[in-house]
Amino acid sequence: MTEAPLKATIIPVTPLQQNCTLLWCTATSRAAVIDPGGDLPKIEAAIAQAGVTVEKILVTHGHADHCGEAGTLAKRLGVPIEGPHEADRYWLARLEDDCRKWGLRGEAFEPDRWLDDGEQVTVGDLTLDVYLCPGHTPGHVVFHHPPSRLAVVGDVIFQGSVGRTDFPMSDPDALIEAIVTKLWPLGDDTVFLPGHGGVSSFGRERAHNPFVGDAALAGR
Repeated sequence: MTEAPLKATIIPVTPLQQNCTLLWCTATSRAAVIDPGGDLPKIEAAIAQAGVTVEKILVTHGHADHCGEAGTLAKRLGVPIEGPHEADRYWLARLEDDCRKWGLRGEAFEPDRWLDDGEQVTVGDLTLDVYLCPGHTPGHVVFHHPPSRLAVVGDVIFQGSVGRTDFPMSDPDALIEAIVTKLWPLGDDTVFLPGHGGVSSFGRERAHNPFVGDAALAGR
């Protein structure tokens, strides 16, 4: 049986139980850490257990629980940071203040590469498509690996819910538009790893999500 080209494991970090993801290419054992918000010893233990070599850090958006320790981990590993979109520069500029406010560890950083809609990132031999999905934050991006039918969606959508839109620069209409126009077309059988909570699929959320499911949006 052929091994799957991609493997991923979720590492809940910070008191906010943010889903940091370790994602790797099975052909090369090259990996990316997505959204290292904190608890670096936990993340480093997962890297060691998987037996992979991290080549970059990917960030979905600029909230502290997702990227508070991205800069610290990048320095430790000597790797670049890619993402989010530059519209989240506002959040990265206030990262240290937000970490203090939430009782998190963190330090300011600027990514080595800002990402835009339609671009791609690589992890080993894998190529992931980048989708700009604003609403929760203006520069939120989603990573999708079409052959694996897998997406890492940060705080855009959750099992049974969607990202909060009561933050500065949030936009509830933009969030719904991003989900419907960017994520639903990826297919009902696409599984997604959210920023908090359990794994789900776009088909399951279209059927049951009370905020963006087909039935909920039919009444808009």
